[in-house]
Amino acid sequence: MDRLTSMAVFVKAIDLGSFAAAADALELSGPMVGKHIRFLEERLGVRLINRTTRRQSLTDFGRAYYERCRVILAEAEASDALAADQLSEPHGKLRVTMPVHFGRCCVAPVLLELAQQYPSLELDLSLNDRFADLAEDDYDLAIRTGDLEDKAGVIARRVARQRMVVCASPSYIERQGQPRQIDELGRHQTIIYHRSGRVRPWLFPQKDQPPVEIMPVGRLRLDDLDAIADAAITGMGLAWLPYWLVRDRIQAGALIQLLPDEPEFPYDVYALWLQTPHLPLKVRLAVDALAAALPKFMT
Repeated sequence: MDRLTSMAVFVKAIDLGSFAAAADALELSGPMVGKHIRFLEERLGVRLINRTTRRQSLTDFGRAYYERCRVILAEAEASDALAADQLSEPHGKLRVTMPVHFGRCCVAPVLLELAQQYPSLELDLSLNDRFADLAEDDYDLAIRTGDLEDKAGVIARRVARQRMVVCASPSYIERQGQPRQIDELGRHQTIIYHRSGRVRPWLFPQKDQPPVEIMPVGRLRLDDLDAIADAAITGMGLAWLPYWLVRDRIQAGALIQLLPDEPEFPYDVYALWLQTPHLPLKVRLAVDALAAALPKFMT
């Protein structure tokens, strides 16, 4: 007899409380259910079920074996589902939460292209800078930038690295001078990015050492990166921004990249999803698409 089939019969009999109920559910005869159980017991050399004229109950070993069988059968079903996914297309709703500006400029275009490729895929995209909870808010996928909290049950994959650069307008440099070294930044006005009331330091990598941290000082605080770039163009101060965001402004001469000889800090971008025995095809394809496409946006 097939061992996996016998395990499934055994688990069903325990779940439903009797051989007769398992036989009805599995469309087997009562004797055939008993035959599957005896096959397992003879193979293992251990009794799984105590049988009396009035009732049946699991032995101590039978109880432990039952729990292991449930895990094995769940893994087998997940493996079968994975194989089925390989032969099918993603379908249903994909719910993704992402930062506003990065999501609009970088993530959304990739996912929209994916949706065009697979007509049965629905997109439900939330552009919000707050940290949504994957489980409580029922999201399939979250895009995060920067450091991540170590949270149980959540899987993270890096899908891109943003190059962070210091820049300023020609008018600001003409008035205030151009910083040539990192330690000169503290003498300049900066435009500060803050989210949830927190101001993050500007980071500069150092070989074999922790990054140098510069806490920005300025009178203008914004929670939108594009608005910071616009403010920098008006001459309000220095800005520390992803290169992809200011590339066109630098090439047009509206901003000047400063400290070109200093290493650029790589601000990581992650895709996060809840740990599950079987990752849905729609989530896997979305993560793979982001990992393949996003680095091209960063150059």
